[in-house]
Amino acid sequence: MFDGPAGETAVLSGRYIRGSLRQKGVAAIPLFDLEVVNATTEQVIERVLAGAGRTRIAFLNAHCANVAAGDRAYHDALVTADLLLPDGIGVELAARMRGMSLRENLNGTDFTPRLLRAAARRGKSVFLLGAKPGVAEEAAQRLCAKIPGLRVAGVRDGYGGLADEAAAIEAVNQSGADILILALGVPIQDLWLAKHAARLNPRVTLGVGAFLDFAAGRVRRAPKVVQGARCEWIWRLAMEPRRMAKRYLWGNLAFLARSARHSLAQVSRQELAHRGLDLALTGLGLLAIWPLLLAVALAIRVESPGPVLFRQVRIGKGGKPFTLYKFRSMYRDAEARRAALLATSDRDGICFKSASDPRVTRVGRLLRRFSLDELPQLLNVLRGEMALVGPRPALPQEVEAYPTRALERLAVKPGLTGIWQVAGRADIGFDKMVDLDVAYVRSRAPLLDVLLIALTARAVLGGRGAY
Repeated sequence: MFDGPAGETAVLSGRYIRGSLRQKGVAAIPLFDLEVVNATTEQVIERVLAGAGRTRIAFLNAHCANVAAGDRAYHDALVTADLLLPDGIGVELAARMRGMSLRENLNGTDFTPRLLRAAARRGKSVFLLGAKPGVAEEAAQRLCAKIPGLRVAGVRDGYGGLADEAAAIEAVNQSGADILILALGVPIQDLWLAKHAARLNPRVTLGVGAFLDFAAGRVRRAPKVVQGARCEWIWRLAMEPRRMAKRYLWGNLAFLARSARHSLAQVSRQELAHRGLDLALTGLGLLAIWPLLLAVALAIRVESPGPVLFRQVRIGKGGKPFTLYKFRSMYRDAEARRAALLATSDRDGICFKSASDPRVTRVGRLLRRFSLDELPQLLNVLRGEMALVGPRPALPQEVEAYPTRALERLAVKPGLTGIWQVAGRADIGFDKMVDLDVAYVRSRAPLLDVLLIALTARAVLGGRGAY
């Protein structure tokens, strides 16, 4: 239903400090000096609508990054936003240059309707502010027709309607809207929301560029078959060749060039030392132990049918999934039986570990006793997915259940060994493991890695916590 009279306004914002995404329990990756959300649409919407505090949302695409590079005030508005959502293939490619991947492209024209549908289901209202006279009202009418139960608390255009800022803010606040959508384009919309964050009452505010023009039917959208696909930009280029070429073709090239320079600058001497140490020790180790690897593989095949190597998806640096390799230490149906055994875990917290796990074979118990089942992860180290030293890689479902402070484990590559293994392995509870890993992340150095590798040998021979 359309509650508000035509000609009202709205906007919102949030205050906020840099680096707040981890504090707010949202996974993020660093791009340039910004923290970009690395989550699915559903996760972000749940975080936005279920959270107790205010949330100011901004979007980052190649054009936004190009503008922010020359506009310090706009850059600061992005830095202080509560959630900075990735928008477009340019940002995805920039993440890949840093060795990370984004879980989903959260562009505003697709994300916003899904946010409004979820808001309608929860009985929350929205205020539409921006665009030319009449556009916000048309957008409200069409959105209400498409989204059952959507309540539009008010609308106001973004030209004459914003001439008197105090009146605009008062209209938004008096409407009682839960969500403020501001469509003025980059950088004006984000600067406005950041400037008036403390004065706006809506709990959620976001700047969404041309969303109201799309919603009102003033701008033709791409066919559904290409919406959200990587080829959508081609369709848009054909529809608006001059504007889109300037913004997206040349703009993306400039953005990617800057991303490449920034990525190279981020590879510090210490990181190179870590990688060099990993490659040198891993290469020497494989040359020394290849007869042992063959013997273990033969023993596994003799005792039980099935593959020698066990493959499993784990979460690496920046939340990027990868395939982890281990010698198989369990029977072939182990994964299917895992859920039934969760209640028997011997470790406190969300990570499952059982000393009497019935899925483990006899050879497997011996391999686990001396951590020989982990040796194939030397291949992961060679591939750059893991390091010799670091937090142990977690399962996707474990990462989903992480408390906020545990997300810092994802700031570095997972390791074959680490401070947790030296301190007692499975005898250490989850909370203590997180404390140890976070301490390592904040103080890691090549010399520390060498010491931990040396101490790992003693821990393996002692066998404490190995099962």
